[in-house]
Parts: sequence; C-alpha cells; structure tokens
Amino acid sequence: MTIAPYGSWPSPISAADVAGGSLRLDGARFVGDEIWWSEGIPAERGRTALLRTGSDAQTGEAEVLLPAPWSMRSRVHEYGGGAWTADDRGTAYFVEQSDQRVYRFTPGNEPVPLTPAGGGAHGDLTLAEGALWAVRERDSGTAVPARDIVRIPLDGSGADDADAITSVVAGSDFLAYPAPRAGRLAWIAWNHPDMPWDAAELRVGALGADGRVAEQTVVAGGRADGRSISALQPEWTGDHELVFVADIPREGGDARWNLHWVRFDGLTAIGPEPIMPADADTGGPLWNLGARWYGALDDGRIVAVQTNGSDALVVIDPTCGGEDSLVTPLTGDVLVRHVRGERLLLTGAGATVPGGLWLLDVDAHTIVPVRGGVPSGDLDPSWMSVARAMTFPGPNGPVHAFDYPPTNPEVTAPPEERPPYLVLVHGGPTSRVSGTQSLVVSYFTSRGIGVLDVNYGGSSGYGRAYRERLRGAWGVVDVQDTAAAVTGMVEAGLADGARVAIKGGSAGGWTVLCAVADTDVFAAGISRYGVADLRRLAEDTHDFEARYLDGLVGPLPEAEDVYIARSPLSRPETLRTPLLILQGADDPVVPPSQSEALRDALAGNGVPHAYILFEGESHGFRRAETLQRAFEAELAFLGAVLGFSTPGVAPLPLD
Repeated sequence: MTIAPYGSWPSPISAADVAGGSLRLDGARFVGDEIWWSEGIPAERGRTALLRTGSDAQTGEAEVLLPAPWSMRSRVHEYGGGAWTADDRGTAYFVEQSDQRVYRFTPGNEPVPLTPAGGGAHGDLTLAEGALWAVRERDSGTAVPARDIVRIPLDGSGADDADAITSVVAGSDFLAYPAPRAGRLAWIAWNHPDMPWDAAELRVGALGADGRVAEQTVVAGGRADGRSISALQPEWTGDHELVFVADIPREGGDARWNLHWVRFDGLTAIGPEPIMPADADTGGPLWNLGARWYGALDDGRIVAVQTNGSDALVVIDPTCGGEDSLVTPLTGDVLVRHVRGERLLLTGAGATVPGGLWLLDVDAHTIVPVRGGVPSGDLDPSWMSVARAMTFPGPNGPVHAFDYPPTNPEVTAPPEERPPYLVLVHGGPTSRVSGTQSLVVSYFTSRGIGVLDVNYGGSSGYGRAYRERLRGAWGVVDVQDTAAAVTGMVEAGLADGARVAIKGGSAGGWTVLCAVADTDVFAAGISRYGVADLRRLAEDTHDFEARYLDGLVGPLPEAEDVYIARSPLSRPETLRTPLLILQGADDPVVPPSQSEALRDALAGNGVPHAYILFEGESHGFRRAETLQRAFEAELAFLGAVLGFSTPGVAPLPLD
C-alpha cells in the first residue's frame, strides 16, 4: 500500500462524478403496472423531469416521460414540494417551474394547462374525490402572499376561467396537506411567527354545497395551555377515521412526533389518541410540502419511519398495538412516497448504500432499488467512507455527529500524522444529517480528508427538547456544539486540530461565519450562500421564513441589539480566517449582497479569500457545471489553506 500525506491521496472520484452521481429524487408513484418518479437532471440545467420504469424492475432502464424544457417544481413557501401527482391510468398533473401553473400531461402529448396564467403558484398536488387539490399562493399586494387550498377541475376549464377554480379554505398564513374524504377536508395550518415544527394545527372542515369549507374545527396541534404542538400529515384511513402525526408531550418523556388517530361523528372528534407511543420521531421539519413519513397498507397496518438520529422502518398494527421492525439498508432521509397493497415506494439512503428510490414488499420481506441505491459507475464500495455515530459532551448537553474517517483502499498516511478534517454544518438550521453513504463526502475522504457531520443543538431527529436548544441562541449554541464536537475529535486523536475547516450552506453558512469569527477552532471556512447579517436576512428573506428569526434570535425591533451583536458583518474585525464564498446570483433567500459585503470585509482585513458567483443559480445549486466547479474550488481551497497538494484539481487563486 502506498504511503502519502493526508489530503493528497489520489482518488477515482471526480467533482464531475459528484455533480452527476448524486440523485435528487422527489415524489414517486405506482401508475398501472409501472413506477413513475421525478428526478433532477443536472446536465439539463437542473430541471426536474418525470421518469418511469416497470413496477417489478430492480435496476431497469428508466424512460424520461416529460421532455425538456419542461420542469416540475413548485415555489409555494419558496421551497415547494408536491409538484406532481398521477392517476392509475397514466395521466400526470404537475406544476411547471417557469410559470407555476398546473398542467395535465399524458406521455407523448403536449402538457395542457389547468390553471390560468398569472393565477399564482401551486404545490402539494393531491388527486382525490374526482378533482385535483392544491395549496395556492398568490400576490396579495402586500409583503405577505395570500394562500388557500383550491380544487382544480380536471377538464381544463380553469385554464381560461379563474372562477372555475374553487377556493376551498383560506384564513391562515400557511397551509399544507389537503386531504378530502366523504364531505370533509383535513389540512394543516399555521401562522406567523411560528414555523410548522414549532406549532401547527390539524384542522378538519365540512364541505358545503358550493365545495367550500363551511365550518371547521381544530383537532390537534397549535398553541394551548402553555405548550406548543406540531401536527403533520393527516391521512384518512376510512370515511370517519383520520391518522396524523403530532408531537404531543408524553407522560414522563420528551415530545416526539408520534402517530395518532381520531374518529369523527360529523365534525365532532373522538380522540385524538396515540397509536404507538415511541421515543423516536415519525415526522420532521416541513421544509417541503408533501413530505410523508408513514403509509397505511390495505389491511390497516401502518409502515412508519422512526427517527432517533438515524432512521428505521417499523410495521404497526393499530388494532392490537403490535410493532415489528423491518430489516432494510435504509438509515437516513427515508420518506414514504406511495403505497399500493403491501408494497411501498420509499426514497432514502443508508450507511452502506447511496440514496435512491426503493420498492419495499412488507410481506415478502424484500427491498430492491428502483433508481439509484447502488454505487455510481464502476466505483468499488471500498472507496466509500462508512459513518460512525458519535456523541460528544458540550456546554449545552450532548452533541450528536457522524464521523466519516479518511478511506482509500490503496493509500495510507504516515503513522504519526493526524488527518485534516472538514466539518459539515447542515442548513435549516432545523434540519439534520443521518450518516448515510455520500459521494460528496467520499470525494473528500477518499483523498485523506476526514469529514465530521454535526447535528448541533437545534437539529431535528432527537425530539423537541434537542430541537429547541437553539431557541433564542442561533449563532451561539450551534457554534458551541460544533466546536465541542471538534474538540472531542482532536482529544481522541482522530483529527489534526491545526487543520480543521468548516463548511455549510444557507443557515449552515451562518454557523460557519459565526464559528470562524467567535472561535479559534477552525483554520478555514467554506460558506455556500451563507447568512452574514441577520438584519439583512430579516429584511430580504421570503415570507415562509420572514418570522423564523423571532424564535431563533428574538423579535424585531426589541432584539435588534442581539441581531447586530451576533452578525459577523457587524463586527468585520473578527473575520480573520481564510474563507471560500460560493453564491447563486438569483438567490431570493440570501441575496448576493450579503456574500459581497462579506467579501469586502475580508479584503479590508487582508484575509485570504475567494468569491465565486454562479449566474442562473438560486438558493441551492442544481446545475452540473455549477456543482462541479464548486466541489473543485472547495478541494483546491482546502489544499491551499491546510497545506496539501490536490492532484487533478487546479489551484484556486486567493485574493
């Protein structure tokens, strides 16, 4: 075996491989005897296309159904979700990214509009009761868009006649999960300043003769009796029985998202009651509409994702309270996309398998990949680093993380050398990582750079108490927890304390900038469209997150001094650590002005840095050429600052 310094190991994993090899999958459905799903295509400017294959296919050829330049993507709540659905006869309904109209599409034919031009954005598409239901978002003439749940006729009459589209219910800042059944509509609603994981209500309304909600009741969730409850994913399992998720506090335990049911006599709710209390979460932050963490089988059993750091799948029998574990390779990012009989379509990844679309047969005890789920190309699995769960003591309590050690089957480092490390801090900040196999991570670990993925306080997947550790303390707790994890790695002899870099995007970019400004733990930082000034974020960001900072920092104007004190751009003299700044030119969430102000501050301090602006990119990079250049720039930057060569990647000039 060859001996070479960490960071300079030759690797077969290129930035182009990473850009083209990481699947971006959205929804999936059984359609007749086929499986349909949506997938991002980086080589086609990142558009989202509709694909299909046979229902019994394991890794068969995929056929693209929706041709370029059509792209299925919703912008409701900015992050979208639920951008398409389909019936069993092979007709799809989707939101076109460019105009946010809803279209009907049958393969081989041109899409036909179902909503009028200029009629607003749509998402969370749901086929039920002979119509198409959606969450609609329209310009209200103010900073706050108007949102409602609408029923869209399938015959296309709403394309030219806006009055043909029925506004079923409104009156909330945000809505999600329209679920009609037998003259009732269930949905989730919440209002500023709450985010959906703070407090969201499950509502059920009776549909009147005009198709609109005539009266409604709050079944669960929201704020009451001094406590906050987040409800998610209502699903009818009969004309009078509704299953849903809520983090209702349990006796003697933390509040976790668990399954509940409620029965109805008219609009009178009997319940709710828990189906299977567990010290794990079935649910997560509703960043994207349409996310589902459980599905009901035809015989009444429920397959659910349970998360406690990593994911597991269980089968619950509500009639007897039984629960059985399902053996699968999936341990992270698992969502239930569709159910037919005893078979499910899942998306997710595992510690030893990459992300993909999976077909699970509950009774046959089989799970096979439909798309992805296997290493890209001819890459041997020995090149992929396998994460190990780590917990470190921190000033705010235990800190959870996943460590990906340097992994290369052909090269090792001198025995006395400790590896450089790249610490990843996820966005959100109410999000999480789960230690799944990652081509992005292995791009670095195969070169001898360890990766530590941190679930700092505020992350989901560990219960409400861990999630609320960040309340009022963004830029403090996340930084302290991340620094504590690094200290633990260094003290254990697993990382070179002088060669640790930190990388994050969006909210993770904020943690990067606060960490390099407020600690001496990191030798370098990489910010992808990161927040640098809280007041600018509060002024510029979109409506979905317009009041997010109330909980993370404090309400304005009362907490303005805190906003100023915490923002790195308010104290540019603290920015003394080399930085790589990557930014999308069309980003509405964190506009380029923040990254450019950061660049100017670094230049004024004489700090080595690089700033790369990507035209045509928004909040999150999608194009293959952007992704490739970004990963190459990150590797070259780490080599320049941490002191190792980067074979096959050109040096990055620093200003």
